Amino acid sequence: MVESLSDIQLYRYSLPNGWIILAGKTDSDNDVLSLKIARQNDYWFHVKGMPGSHVVLQSDGQLTPDKNTLKIAAAVAAWHSKARNGGTVAVSCTQAKYVSKPKKAGPGTVHIRNERTLMVKPALPQTKETP
Repeated sequence: MVESLSDIQLYRYSLPNGWIILAGKTDSDNDVLSLKIARQNDYWFHVKGMPGSHVVLQSDGQLTPDKNTLKIAAAVAAWHSKARNGGTVAVSCTQAKYVSKPKKAGPGTVHIRNERTLMVKPALPQTKETP
């Protein structure tokens, strides 16, 4: 169980134009990322039908990512999942305001609305992971 935000472990990737991708390392990290760190207008990703990291796309200034930026974040979600070696995979995408936790659900389990599906190959961005 994550006791505070300082206990959370995330993968972090920096993209051009100020975009940041965050991915949870554990189910508890996923909960904190999706429900406490993600801002309402951030974009949220998770590979469909398989265990994996919750991924959040954040920006300081821009409100709407372009299609390529969304696909990069979706590819990170696919990479940090059991579908990593699965070729092209389906990744759910929605805004963080449409992610909620069902009552009595276990760590890492969320309910999403207003999702769209992106088909991507698992990959990490060309930029390096940042601390």
